[in-house]
Amino acid sequence: MGTLPPSIQNLIAEFNKLPGIGPKTSERFIFHLLKRPKSDLEQMANSLRDLKDKIAICSICYDFTEKSPCNICSSSQRDKTTICVVAESPDLMAIEKSGTYKGLYHVLGGVINQIEGIGPDQLKINELVERIKKDGIKEIILATDPDMEGESTALYLIRVLKPLGIKITRIGKGLPMGSNIEYADEVTIANAMEGRGEVK
Repeated sequence: MGTLPPSIQNLIAEFNKLPGIGPKTSERFIFHLLKRPKSDLEQMANSLRDLKDKIAICSICYDFTEKSPCNICSSSQRDKTTICVVAESPDLMAIEKSGTYKGLYHVLGGVINQIEGIGPDQLKINELVERIKKDGIKEIILATDPDMEGESTALYLIRVLKPLGIKITRIGKGLPMGSNIEYADEVTIANAMEGRGEVK
């Protein structure tokens, strides 16, 4: 039985490092790419290189951006008194696509997950507290996933933020337990944002 050339095997190994991509899917990707013109592959390689060369982290909200502060943080059209707290950048993008939220964001960089050794100190929680104290924030919207880790993170944030005396709300209807914000459609997210309730 023939073996794959090392250059293909190496690329399969790289694709396998991506979440949810196994060897068979990697092979399909690579054999598809081999049929594409060389210019397409060069453009893809340039785009991958740009990820590290051009993408930075916003100094305010910690989202990915090409310039810091990012477009949302620097916009005069946004409500500067409200911060929506999300776990990761894809959650922010999903909420933005819903078109219903006009405030600011704060990206935690993950959720509390004791099994994986991720505690509050690994997240951008202290930075959130500093923003609230410094920027006159009136409302925090907790928009973590409605799963065990997301709920644990939200409960921890409530405990930390309550003494600051600001309004804390949690996104509501439309997101069933165990779902991911990142994969929810725009209408579901819009309903969740509009149906958020104040945390008591």
